[in-house]
Amino acid sequence: MDLDRESSYDPQTGLPLEQQVARLQALLEATRQVHSTMRVDEVLHRSARLLVLELEMNGALFLEQGSQEPRISYGEIPAAPYEGCRRFPLLSRENHMLAELVVASPNCAEFSVYEQDFIEGLVLQTAVALENATLHERDLEWARVQQDLDAARSLQLSLLPKSMPKIESFSIAGRSTTCYEVGGDYLDTMKLPDGSHLMVVADVAGKGLASAIVATSFRSALRSLASHPLPLAELATRMSQHHWEEGAEAQRRYVTAIFVRLDPEGPRIEVVNCGHNPGALLLPDGWVRIVEASGTPLGLLPGMEYSSETFEFLPGARILLYTDGLTETLQAGGVDEEFGLERLVETFRACRSPQAERMLDDVWEAIGSFSSHAPQADDMTALAICHLDSSKQEIVRP
Repeated sequence: MDLDRESSYDPQTGLPLEQQVARLQALLEATRQVHSTMRVDEVLHRSARLLVLELEMNGALFLEQGSQEPRISYGEIPAAPYEGCRRFPLLSRENHMLAELVVASPNCAEFSVYEQDFIEGLVLQTAVALENATLHERDLEWARVQQDLDAARSLQLSLLPKSMPKIESFSIAGRSTTCYEVGGDYLDTMKLPDGSHLMVVADVAGKGLASAIVATSFRSALRSLASHPLPLAELATRMSQHHWEEGAEAQRRYVTAIFVRLDPEGPRIEVVNCGHNPGALLLPDGWVRIVEASGTPLGLLPGMEYSSETFEFLPGARILLYTDGLTETLQAGGVDEEFGLERLVETFRACRSPQAERMLDDVWEAIGSFSSHAPQADDMTALAICHLDSSKQEIVRP
């Protein structure tokens, strides 16, 4: 009889086994509750509440890592520095501190063996639930960010020209591909009141969403100014001053741009290069004119003025405008060599088709082969304008 009575007690805790089983069931129920939510604050609140009610503690709270301000609390607990309270760290799977539990016992009494075991078991389960909930919230936040980026990408694509100008005896094509969901490259064409056509390729400093927002703002300002009968150099000058006056963030995200005004009746083109990559003008006789910048990028300095160059654009001539994503593409195989201006010009010169769209196909294919079609490291945008030579025009089938 005595042996049976002795065997009904847990020798470690001194509690009857029935009571020990009930305590274990309480811990299992507490574990179930803290794992039943994927919200961080709810995990912590449930854990603090269960601890206080099950062990009849005065209060419990959770501190975030490196802070003495409570994130979640339950019951009554002394103010910081929480004198007389016990602290328990919540550690991640990689043993990093996630949070810290502070427990206030009645009269600052020491914990019993059972209370200590219960708290340590609950802390372990709360740490697992907290890490899972944190990862879940991050996944949800990333999904929201991705949704916003997808919407921004759709918006940015909608702002690109739906089609290139259809001008008799001319072939014009543009292409823009981003390395992220959105980018800072800008491509646009506009027909002006005098019958000429304004075309621009621009590149906002940086990449990603911030540069895309600046590119959208740049588009609005350009289209507003282009509605006035301004000389091309004056248009560039005003765009630069406008961008500068937008403030420090806009100045940090300055814009390189190259503007072209095509006069089909001339036929001639006028070019202003604002700190942008050189334009490549191929003349009918095979010579190449490189159109260098006449000033700094737009918005980099206040009061900047630009000058334009005008060229005859006879049948057989073509011009390529592009962003640095094309020339700065690196060769495959770990070779630190860029595609470069020389290769780009030679690729453009070697295009047999007089159609601008096919020329851009050849350029993109050459760059892809050079890099073994590795993922883009920068946005890539180009515009090709060709004055068709009637004696060499090919039949373009639909």
